[in-house]
Amino acid sequence: MVMLIALPLPAQIPLNGSSPGGTPRIQNTDMAVFEAGDPRKDLPCTVSPDKSFLGFDLRFHTGYDVSIPLRELAGNENLLTILFRVAPENQPEQPRYFVQRIRVPSIEEDAKGDAYLQGMFDVGEGNYKVDWLIRDRSERVCSFSWDVEASLPARDKTVSLMIQPNGVEATRFEEFHEEPPIERSASEPPLNVKVLMNFAPQKATAATLRPLDTTALVSILRTLSREPRIGTFSLVVFNLQEQKILFRQDGASKIDFRGLGKSLDALNLGTVDLKRLSQKHGETEFLAELIARELSNQKSDAIVFAGPKALIESNVPEENLRSLGDLDFPVFYMNYVFNPQATPWRDAIGNAVKFFKGTEFTISRPRDLWFAVTEMVSRIVKFRNGKKVAAVSSK
Repeated sequence: MVMLIALPLPAQIPLNGSSPGGTPRIQNTDMAVFEAGDPRKDLPCTVSPDKSFLGFDLRFHTGYDVSIPLRELAGNENLLTILFRVAPENQPEQPRYFVQRIRVPSIEEDAKGDAYLQGMFDVGEGNYKVDWLIRDRSERVCSFSWDVEASLPARDKTVSLMIQPNGVEATRFEEFHEEPPIERSASEPPLNVKVLMNFAPQKATAATLRPLDTTALVSILRTLSREPRIGTFSLVVFNLQEQKILFRQDGASKIDFRGLGKSLDALNLGTVDLKRLSQKHGETEFLAELIARELSNQKSDAIVFAGPKALIESNVPEENLRSLGDLDFPVFYMNYVFNPQATPWRDAIGNAVKFFKGTEFTISRPRDLWFAVTEMVSRIVKFRNGKKVAAVSSK
């Protein structure tokens, strides 16, 4: 079977004027298809809508899969144009329009199998109507309509999503885009937090980072960066497997996501360093040195470890941890683990955090991330305020 695959990276592009209340330029024939509301099969195709799901980026994602028999695209090069509009159920007069164009190479007349295409877009909570069509150069059309619902469970209604209710946006495929400015809290002094992130895949033996892992790890940083009570960030990104510091940022008002993205180009999970192989407990020694260096003489209000389970041969020796003395700040661990039941035991970082009487949060779902950051920041504020009261009482 031969397949033509349209990668989602070019994405669906919002049409000019496609904003609530805006009116983009659309061919009369396409608009007539939308207004008629009846499925068209001039160009045979099968559309399979996706249910919405909440990502770690706290955006509802949805989309569709399309298959077209290759024999329908046989001949010289073709151009497929996908056009669709998404309208909130309670605001049907304010749809958003998106377009995607896919160039099709020459296909033999007797080609068998199907061409597979995909599309995605993001929404806020609400119910939506999607009107969709695809058109080829011969003006043959396939059209379809469906409904999408995006809703948080009742217990998660306090989670603050990144898209407002009834909002519709293009899906972002660039993981390391910069964050917009955040209005920091003025009611109390901003927190100074240091994050130590093990940027690694769920499976320690994996040769690459899966998109799911990258999204989850970056989303942990983004959720922290959006917390209005945190004013200063220090960030140390490392890879335990490679025993290497990949990125460092000290005392910044925001996290440099573009710089982080570029630094990850140096991550070579598929290579084997003979020098590392010769070190029997190299990962343990690297982690011990990292903890000693980053937790000593700190002026941060808290230290936050983050990343997947660090399953290494041995834990950091307690005498190494004891040498740091009593810490004057709380320690946390945001442990990203997709399937907690598969590895229910505490890892090397978790054991170190437990030694310092820290708190570990298991991050398996988007809601876990939101509630972990909310709880963690509340505890940091409480700890800092307690230090101030103790200092005043001792005078």
